[in-house]
Amino acid sequence: MVRLHVPFSGDDAALVRGVREGNPSAKAELFHRYASQLERLITHLLGYDAELADILQETFVSALRSIGSLKDPAALKPWLLTIATLTARKTLRGRSRRRWLRYFTDEAEEARYEPRTDPADEESLGAVREVYAVLARFPVDERLPFALRYINGLELGAVASACNVSLATVKRRLQRAERRFLRAAAGVPALADRIESGERWKTR
Repeated sequence: MVRLHVPFSGDDAALVRGVREGNPSAKAELFHRYASQLERLITHLLGYDAELADILQETFVSALRSIGSLKDPAALKPWLLTIATLTARKTLRGRSRRRWLRYFTDEAEEARYEPRTDPADEESLGAVREVYAVLARFPVDERLPFALRYINGLELGAVASACNVSLATVKRRLQRAERRFLRAAAGVPALADRIESGERWKTR
């Protein structure tokens, strides 16, 4: 007997119901709908990482395992962002400090996963590399909110939600991370020049 695959349609609340009911089409749609967004988020947190596929898979496995705990099915996206952030946090904590720093080795992968820059702008690309080199030395609980806020562009409330902490806590961590970043970047010409010519950090 041939089983035909029936594509899943519906909003996030319907998608959550389908996953909870064990609907294989709903599970496939969960990945299809959110894989690229979570992949980009994880890359913004870690830089290009050779273990990206494994980290993304672990994120979805955790989501499928714990989807029964999602209180508001309509809040699926921020819930997934939290799981991805916590998975990245676990990954960083499980690595030695030496292994945190990942170097870009393939131009095609680099262009796909890095924060958006002009592919022809080698100076910008170099600055991106330097940013991740600086972040590699951050405590994990400062690195993640900094990357969520300033690389991924999330609002403060969304950063707090993704990190699974209060808004007050994430503000304190960001303040420490910003100070740490400015101190470190001052010794990196590619970053110091951009900070000096920009507006964001001038009052800090």
